[in-house]
Amino acid sequence: MPPTQPAALEHVKIVDLTRILAGPWATQTLADLGADVIKIESPSGGDDTRHWGPPFTGPDKADSSHDAAYFYTANRNKKSVAIDFSTDQGAELVRQLVSQSDVFIENFKVGGLQQYGLDYPTLKKLKPDLIYCSITGFGQTGPYAKRAGYDFIIQAMSGLMSVTGQAPGTPGDEPMKIGVALTDVLTGLYACIGILSALAHRDRTGEGQHVDMSLLDVSVAAMANQSLNYLVSDNSPVRMGNAHPNIVPYQVFPTKDGHLIMTAGNERQFRSLCKVLGDESLADDERYKTNQLRVANRDNLITAIKSLSAKQTSTQLIAALADASVPCGPINDMEAVFADPQVIARQLHIELPKDESIASTGEQSPLTAPGVACPVRLSATPPTYRSAPPVLGNQTLEVLQQRLGLSDQQAGDLLKAGICHSPHNPDRPS
Repeated sequence: MPPTQPAALEHVKIVDLTRILAGPWATQTLADLGADVIKIESPSGGDDTRHWGPPFTGPDKADSSHDAAYFYTANRNKKSVAIDFSTDQGAELVRQLVSQSDVFIENFKVGGLQQYGLDYPTLKKLKPDLIYCSITGFGQTGPYAKRAGYDFIIQAMSGLMSVTGQAPGTPGDEPMKIGVALTDVLTGLYACIGILSALAHRDRTGEGQHVDMSLLDVSVAAMANQSLNYLVSDNSPVRMGNAHPNIVPYQVFPTKDGHLIMTAGNERQFRSLCKVLGDESLADDERYKTNQLRVANRDNLITAIKSLSAKQTSTQLIAALADASVPCGPINDMEAVFADPQVIARQLHIELPKDESIASTGEQSPLTAPGVACPVRLSATPPTYRSAPPVLGNQTLEVLQQRLGLSDQQAGDLLKAGICHSPHNPDRPS
């Protein structure tokens, strides 16, 4: 159903000078909520993730002439404008767009945009109420500020990898990263919070500000109970495989035909779990009467539960545990995720209309592209899905002419000079 009123952020204009994942994740989230996002890309190749395949998004998943699936992760609902801002004319075009916008977001190295006049002090003079968001590995201050930061490195430095992986001394006990660039994703989400907070402040006071986002800051903050366990006890948490440091049972258990997750966060759940497993005497055992005791006697209890869970199939256990209100779940691969009835009911798999220029590249090119829905559910102003991630420079002419008021001749001169790029320019350089 279409939204019942204008989208929540329909009034917000954003100039997006980010690439890869953290920044694009932030601007896609804001775009889903209605913001008008202009993604500035290099005319020579655009966002690096356009090339991070296979798979690619054309009919032939190995055909690198199409954008990579990775790029489609975080770039829907945006306009792609290809400008070489390393040139004086290109940088001036970006400044003109910023002067008409509410938010500017970038993820260049600290100080990297100063030479182009796209740093915060310069743009603040141009537009005092601008919200300027910087995303870097380590933030704008501190001894590591000028270092490049990547999700994998940050997972290691923040302590995340120290608690991820098999327990020391067991097979495969190498510290492990999480299987998705979670620090990037979380930084994108925290950036949204910072930007929206700054917009609220601006709306009250007329004052803009600089939002300084650091992947390391975010990842340390996201350590949650693990960081507080250390700060309270002075003992660094260690890798525990799929076990939980503070709750028992809370991990993977074997079944007759595979594995599943079973947890018990309170005494009622633990007793119900034992009843479903067929041995309620475990709940009466003095060693397991409280969670604190279960943590202290973890090994014996887990061994007992594993021997019981292995006697039933995953389907049997999940059904029985769900009826008993005990948290549990299967371990799905992505095929199973998108076949799950709850995922289907929540319409998490979406189809997005592609740019006309994509559809016109070949008769067999699909007119839509898959995506995953924004998980923010709003009753009055829900997210909208207006377009798939754009072809490089697909809206360059539109923005130059309609937003900046350039004539056909002026826009054409920029294209011929290579300062800008558009797939709609028949005379563009090869």
